[in-house]
Amino acid sequence: MKSTTKQSLMKRVNSQSSFTTTCKPSDTGTFYQLLHRTIGQHLSMVLFLLLSMGVGLGTATSQAQTRAYVTNQLDNTVSVIDTATNTVLATIPVGAVPVGVAITPDGTRAYVTNAGDNTVLVIDTVTNTVVASIAVGLGQTPFGVAITPDGTRAYVTNFTILGTVSVIDTATNTVVASIPIGPKPQAVAITPDGTRAYVPGQGFIVSPGTLVSVIDTATNTLVATIPVGLFPTGVAITPDGTRAYVTNALDNTVSVIDTATNTVVASIPIGPKPQAVAITPDGTRAYVPGQGFIVSPGTLVSVIDTATNTLVATIPVGLFPEGVAITPAPQAPKSKEECKHGGYLKFGPPAGPFKNQGQCVSYVEHH
Repeated sequence: MKSTTKQSLMKRVNSQSSFTTTCKPSDTGTFYQLLHRTIGQHLSMVLFLLLSMGVGLGTATSQAQTRAYVTNQLDNTVSVIDTATNTVLATIPVGAVPVGVAITPDGTRAYVTNAGDNTVLVIDTVTNTVVASIAVGLGQTPFGVAITPDGTRAYVTNFTILGTVSVIDTATNTVVASIPIGPKPQAVAITPDGTRAYVPGQGFIVSPGTLVSVIDTATNTLVATIPVGLFPTGVAITPDGTRAYVTNALDNTVSVIDTATNTVVASIPIGPKPQAVAITPDGTRAYVPGQGFIVSPGTLVSVIDTATNTLVATIPVGLFPEGVAITPAPQAPKSKEECKHGGYLKFGPPAGPFKNQGQCVSYVEHH
């Protein structure tokens, strides 16, 4: 992003938000960088969330799993894409500087963080309209968002100097807890069983963070802080929930956390300035783009064998790779019970999509 564009974007955040904390030039630079990175990285994350067959995505109609929701920071909108035709179906006005987006497991709601006006908006994915606006607090700058597997809570990172995580009750769309974390949290990942949330605190360029905070989602309290590398940014958890992989942008490593003991069991050298990380559905590989720097952009994606926690391949790609997403494993209904209560909507190819519960039940009966 050109400096003039960065300046314009930062002015938008400042003018559209009540955030009045004075930032050092280095802090502002960090915010520029992250907002720039979000445009590419969150697009990939959004597509991954919406295409993931295991969480019942897409609108609550016969067209299961065919929608991607993309935040557009410079015009304060969310684009809704039909992934079957790759066309934009709707453009939804949201808050100022939308950044993160996550979809509930039943696919009926999208939660969008607005860094410029300290709100989280809730979109009804059937009508593609905003149905709720949740204030997370003056100057909080909401950034990342993740939803628990049962869909009852949304965890939102607030990209501030002090750093907090807001917990939203998705039934009432109210903030039920605010958890102090540490400077500048961006990403958040929740374990498959929903019991823990992992939040890297990246800190500042001149004073980089070195900790990942662990939240107990039952009590919404901080239960552990784990020392990792410098400037931790991205985080992903293996499908079995036993490991968390954290990218450390300023020392070019990936820290591997044992989630049972909350200790680092490996530190893996990676290409320059790793930002995001994604893990294959079978949990055997982690893919990490090495972003590099504007003056010396990276061109590689590193592949980690999660059994040995070693680098097993580097893949040449384009300049300055940022986001990464992995297609999900195919899923099919295993019982008639899974077809009930709108459950048929979550199954895509090769079994679905199903137009109704009857088609889903018929599939189970014949397979």
